Amino acid sequence: MIGQLRSVVFDCKEPAKLAAFYQSVIGGSLTEDDETWSTVTDPSGRRLAFQYSPEHEPPKFPDPEGSQQVHLDIRVEDPDEAERQVLALGATRVHGAVEDTTFRVFRDPAGHTFCLVWGIAD
Repeated sequence: MIGQLRSVVFDCKEPAKLAAFYQSVIGGSLTEDDETWSTVTDPSGRRLAFQYSPEHEPPKFPDPEGSQQVHLDIRVEDPDEAERQVLALGATRVHGAVEDTTFRVFRDPAGHTFCLVWGIAD
């Protein structure tokens, strides 16, 4: 092993706002270091970090010539209730994305894609 994963980092235009969104989705604590960096540490110690990037443009998805680049799968018990909650926080559903009976695709407020997943093993 060369090292250990410390954080998954998202570029965005509003780090504190996006960190607050994900804290509301996955729980844990939020640390705002300054206007350029915020971190959410979930209850099990995993970290999502958000860094200021004035040039950030969300990935084009679905797009046969583009990709999601990276996305999070967030396990939920009740997908309908979880969908209502993330939409209320500012997420949007990605229409046209391929979905099945175990996941739904959304965009966070900065345009990054993430999935709500259920009924699947680790």
